[in-house]
Amino acid sequence: VQLQASGGGLVQPGGSLRLSCAFSGTSFRSYAVGWFRQAPGKERSFVAAMKQSGGSYADSVKGRFTISRDNPKNTVYLQMHSLRPEDTAVYYCAADPSVITSNLASQRAYTNWGLGTQVTVSS
Repeated sequence: VQLQASGGGLVQPGGSLRLSCAFSGTSFRSYAVGWFRQAPGKERSFVAAMKQSGGSYADSVKGRFTISRDNPKNTVYLQMHSLRPEDTAVYYCAADPSVITSNLASQRAYTNWGLGTQVTVSS
């Protein structure tokens, strides 16, 4: 399995971005997928994750970010609105077929990780 995140960039506060994560492998629809981020000087932290439907979110992004997936395209998305400077980070996508719902926010539950994409929120 390989994951490739894209869509990062520089955006002004209040702006929007959509990140994409392309999954290379088989049985994508059986994988739980997640987004995590690492801000400068901080540890990597949970952003959002989902199994086949719905979504789980960090409190800091609830109501602003939406995770979704397109199974025929083997792609997971993170739509980000109302971006804030504190959202600045490298964003990583992750996937694993064995994540249980209660562990969606746990980095240790995911065995497949992509390289990150930088998101910078600044005026």
